[in-house]
Amino acid sequence: MTKTAAFVSTLFHAQGNPDKVTVALTMAVNAVQKGHSACLILMAEGVALGVPGAADPIRIGEPFEPAADLLKKYLDQGGRVAVCKSCMVHNGLTAEQMDPRFEIITAPDVIDLLMGATGTLQVS
Repeated sequence: MTKTAAFVSTLFHAQGNPDKVTVALTMAVNAVQKGHSACLILMAEGVALGVPGAADPIRIGEPFEPAADLLKKYLDQGGRVAVCKSCMVHNGLTAEQMDPRFEIITAPDVIDLLMGATGTLQVS
C-alpha cells in the first residue's frame, strides 16, 4: 500500500492545458508550505508530466510561477508525485521514462490515497 498524504490532488492534464497544470502545482506547493503532507497523482494525459523536463515549457504568466519552478519547489519541500501505471501504459510510456523521484502506482493505490486524505483536489 502506498503511503497516505493529508492533501492529495489528481491531475489529468499536461502540456495541452497549461492553466490546469499550473493551478494544480500551485495548490500542491501551498499544501506543503502549510505543513501538510502531499501527493500529486498524474492520471490520464497528465502522466506525460512524469517525463523529466516535461514541465519546462509550461509558463502561463503572472501571477503564476513557471510549472518547472513550482514542481522543483514542491519536491524540494517534501511533496510527492505519483504516476498512474495504467494511464502511463495507455499513453505509450514506460516506468523507465518517468522521473525516478516519482512513484508508479496502481488503481487500488489511487483509491487508498484519496480515501486516506484529509483534503483532495481533482483537476480534470
